[in-house]
Amino acid sequence: MFTLLLFSFQILLSNAETATMSNEPKREIAIFASGCFWGTEYYMKRAEGVISTEVGYIGGHVENPSYRQVCTGTTGHAEAVRVVYDPSKTDYETLCRLFFETHDPTQLNRQGPDVGTQYRSAVFVLDDEQRKITEKLVRKLIDQGLQVVTEVNEAKEFYVAEDYHQDYYDNKGGTPYCHSYTKRFND
Repeated sequence: MFTLLLFSFQILLSNAETATMSNEPKREIAIFASGCFWGTEYYMKRAEGVISTEVGYIGGHVENPSYRQVCTGTTGHAEAVRVVYDPSKTDYETLCRLFFETHDPTQLNRQGPDVGTQYRSAVFVLDDEQRKITEKLVRKLIDQGLQVVTEVNEAKEFYVAEDYHQDYYDNKGGTPYCHSYTKRFND
């Protein structure tokens, strides 16, 4: 009897663990570069359905670059934000629209006072669906008369930036100096 009771308890425990694991939100990733990563992160982390954000560097040719190296503009990296989101609460297109509406996608290799290729406007896509959605949104903006310079690149290695860059505005206070919200889509 004791063995049967113990076995029943183990099954219940196993079912509870499975239920707990299945309650975890599904996670998907998007990577956006739109000038200073502090401002991009500020807006992305406040979007509904975003689980976490991480600032870092992507798109260059130097392994594990430092902020000081990226700032020289010689590593080829862009300052970017990796966004982890719950697709049951938001979708890639919603986040991509926010990306285009919180920076100026017509500025080449700069955003406000920040100048250099490390501040370029770029989306680093993880699959064909993300590419299709991003290119569709770029076409919509071009059809509205904007001269969009945003790059659409395949995502490669993403290097997490130094700790003091993570959650910058939440830790230091204030709001982005070169990012603001501007409605760009008519639909």
